[in-house]
Amino acid sequence: MTDLKGKVAVVTGAGQGIGRAIALRLAAAGADIVAGELVRDRIAATVEAVTTAGGRAVGVEVDVRNRNQVEAMIAAATENFGRLDILVNNAGTDIVRDLVELSDEEWDLQIDVNLKGTFYCCRAAIPEIIKAGGGAIVNIASVAGYVCYPGGTAYAAAKAGVTGLTRALAGEVGRHNIRVNAVAPGPIDTPLARTVLKEMATRDDPQPFAGVIRRWGKPEEIANAVAFLASEQSSYVTGDTISVSGGAFMH
Repeated sequence: MTDLKGKVAVVTGAGQGIGRAIALRLAAAGADIVAGELVRDRIAATVEAVTTAGGRAVGVEVDVRNRNQVEAMIAAATENFGRLDILVNNAGTDIVRDLVELSDEEWDLQIDVNLKGTFYCCRAAIPEIIKAGGGAIVNIASVAGYVCYPGGTAYAAAKAGVTGLTRALAGEVGRHNIRVNAVAPGPIDTPLARTVLKEMATRDDPQPFAGVIRRWGKPEEIANAVAFLASEQSSYVTGDTISVSGGAFMH
């Protein structure tokens, strides 16, 4: 089993879906968890789930578009647990809208949450991970950054940016013993995905990312990939993006 004992991980968007599954998976491997979440009501449930299972966790209300809130979240790791080893950038949002109908505000929201938020979190976390002697950053991208996604131009652009950021940042921080990788989920059964797929159904494309494994993925299947990339089991892997999509996208 993946061993993360003695490690401290920050997970954004940890209140539900993939983020919650990641927080629970890393905690099961022994990591202490800082659960960053925009919606206050979701924070306590994730923290309680970790602590009930015997782990340690604190919750932080954070909007990843806000630099000061991001920096406070990273500080919570060192204040509560003394260090930071792992950052998982999972917070995200999606709006299904044709490009010509997309407002400036809708474009900015998706770029700011999905891409700029990842930048803010990485920038704030890297100095602390360096102090810990190195560690891992795992960014949640999407197969939308690779495949046709009608109505998802802004989301696809942001997630493609996440994969580019992942590769470039891996080159910058490798000398500090920090590995940077990404996971690109396909159709995963989460509240956000169900909302997006419902919108897609009105466009005669109810399952745009159908893979060769004919089902939706589970949040835990993304969490397993993240745990691998966060651990020493992937000690020679950096700058890569792993598609966990049931074959919806194959490199």
